[in-house]
Amino acid sequence: MSEDSAGREGPQAAAPEQGLKANAIGFLDALVIGLNSTSPAYSLAAVLGPIVALVGIYAPGVMLASFVPMLLIAAAFYYLNKVDQDCGTTFSWVTRAMGPWAGWLGGWAIAMTGVLVIGSLADVAVTFGLLAAGLDDWAAHDVVRQSLTVSVIVAMTAVCVIGTELSAHLQDVLILAQVFFLLTFAVVALYRIYAGTSTLDAIEPSVTWLNPFGAGGAALTGGLLLGVFIYWGWESAVNLTEEVQNSATAPGKAGIWSTVVLLVTYLSVGFAVVGYAGTAFLAENAVEEEAVFAVLAHEVMGGWDWVVLLAVCTSALASTQTTIIPASRTALSMARRHALPHGLAHIHPRFRTPDVSTWWVAGIAIGWYLVVNQISENALLDSLTALSLLIAFYYALTGLACAVYYRRHLLENAHNFLLIGLGPVLGAGLLGWLLVESVGDMSDPENSAGGVSWFGLGPPLVIGIAIAVVGVLVMCFWRLRDGTFWQERRGVADPDLVHGRKS
Repeated sequence: MSEDSAGREGPQAAAPEQGLKANAIGFLDALVIGLNSTSPAYSLAAVLGPIVALVGIYAPGVMLASFVPMLLIAAAFYYLNKVDQDCGTTFSWVTRAMGPWAGWLGGWAIAMTGVLVIGSLADVAVTFGLLAAGLDDWAAHDVVRQSLTVSVIVAMTAVCVIGTELSAHLQDVLILAQVFFLLTFAVVALYRIYAGTSTLDAIEPSVTWLNPFGAGGAALTGGLLLGVFIYWGWESAVNLTEEVQNSATAPGKAGIWSTVVLLVTYLSVGFAVVGYAGTAFLAENAVEEEAVFAVLAHEVMGGWDWVVLLAVCTSALASTQTTIIPASRTALSMARRHALPHGLAHIHPRFRTPDVSTWWVAGIAIGWYLVVNQISENALLDSLTALSLLIAFYYALTGLACAVYYRRHLLENAHNFLLIGLGPVLGAGLLGWLLVESVGDMSDPENSAGGVSWFGLGPPLVIGIAIAVVGVLVMCFWRLRDGTFWQERRGVADPDLVHGRKS
């Protein structure tokens, strides 16, 4: 028996007899889910203005630079998924490479990202859907908007429970609508730039905009802190690994290709928006975040502005659903290995989806959304800002886990050293640096939304610290309650998988 196999004994024996539905979806479905999880239109709308405020016309270059660590971490996901097709992804892999304590914290971080962001995404979907329908008064009414948001979360959760195939079919429709709307907007904007009919201070696009260092090092640092997280979410494709055909390779490839498609999308729309609106307009409206797209939609499309509003709406709606997937699958994986209450590992007998963990994730997300909306106008935005800490943490942890897990094979050839070792470690290092920079920025209350101070710190940092503390407390409690998971031993990569002798 290999050391790797020994590391999986015990907890795996207690897995449910009926697992997730194997071969439910294919590579393209996984790719679409990975793309939709990032919410491209919403992500662009939310960060493009602030990035331009920092780096001006070099915003496309910053988005290009932000792509690099994502690609390196996507490679780590690919190689780790080859050796372990577990829907818990980071939780399972880090446990096997670095031990149960680190693995548990990685799983907690993934689950909490879903809790923090699901409500906000559904809120954006509702808001832009109402604006597209001309129901501006409804969008501005808190009770109406929040009630509809909760209804959207419940509906998307039901879709996730009913079946992975249904989820994938809905995602196919939403991504087609989103891409069509975004490309239409970009093409019209570029046409009007070159035709000289822009209603704003247009700038003719140039390839020099791709230089991420054009605005200087300090500006690049701030831009990367924003830009690197517009790619977050592509790993949802890998969380479906137990339900995807060719599970050893297809989910990882879907994750990598998701980052590439996102790069092309972001650069295309970035060039169009910066070129049409000019840097002054975008910088002045940076604080409006996603609302800037609502303004630009009317400027570029005139009476057809609903096209762009629907792009953001479908983007946020799709991401609401797909963001539930990694959180619920991670909870399932943790529960079946006794790292969380075993009831969360329940699989619906008909739909063969993790129904209990899915509804729990949705319920906690709804509760978080409603509570933070009562705290202040900026509390929801602050909770989203805290996401950067969790994302950087578990991405960096995954990159390190890849190198550690394959440690005995990294010097066998250049491929292993560069793609399995050095690349993921560099990606982890960059994300670790961004994590430290984020903590520094968030420690100053002046950098938070509204300049509010909580305990002398920025609210996002307080939220991040609170989530970490609660996670450690829950972990310690469950370690005392049921220590089965903590008996797992670390492993190393199977040589046959490293050398491609297994599928």
